[in-house]
Amino acid sequence: MSGSNGVSPKTRTNWLIDVAVFGSALIAALSGIYFLFLPSGGYQGGRNAFYGVTILVQRATWDDLHTWGGLIMIAAAVVHLAIHWKWVTGTLKRVSKKLTAGTGSINRHAWFNIGIDATIALSFLITALSGIYFLFVPGGRGVIDPMWLFARSTWDVLHTWGGVVLIISAVIHFAIHWRWVVKVTRNVLGSIRHAPAPAAFKVTH
Repeated sequence: MSGSNGVSPKTRTNWLIDVAVFGSALIAALSGIYFLFLPSGGYQGGRNAFYGVTILVQRATWDDLHTWGGLIMIAAAVVHLAIHWKWVTGTLKRVSKKLTAGTGSINRHAWFNIGIDATIALSFLITALSGIYFLFVPGGRGVIDPMWLFARSTWDVLHTWGGVVLIISAVIHFAIHWRWVVKVTRNVLGSIRHAPAPAAFKVTH
């Protein structure tokens, strides 16, 4: 049932989950960009010209932000996927029928959206799996490499470029749905701002 401003509980829940995904993804992306341009290898005055450079906080703090931002993003994205699972399966069926039997109607705009969503899903999966790999698989010279499927350097490349593709496709996705984002955000914040205050407790004698 919708409130007086037309915001249903389902829409509000979806918005809160999207905010969690966006906020955690932003933290993970910014910290990832930090590590991309300020690597830890090299030495002062050598291959790594940015050795020892501090931006806002220490490198260890950026590492914590990247780890926890990524974990929260994964958890929120799983909830987001679970809520929209019927839409995902329905879209896959439409695409399958269109490609195999030529039935159904999917215009160019819809194909573009599906392509962006598929890119986000694949790059997110690669980034998440490689991130979990680095979280649980120890590093160092004494560790046998590879420990799982690929060498550590390969996982690093997968994580880096998976993250880059994820950021680019997510920005495009956000731009496409910008009007919807603004509209729903305005409605949800308006419903919170104009929500009736709880009745005061009356003191009886």
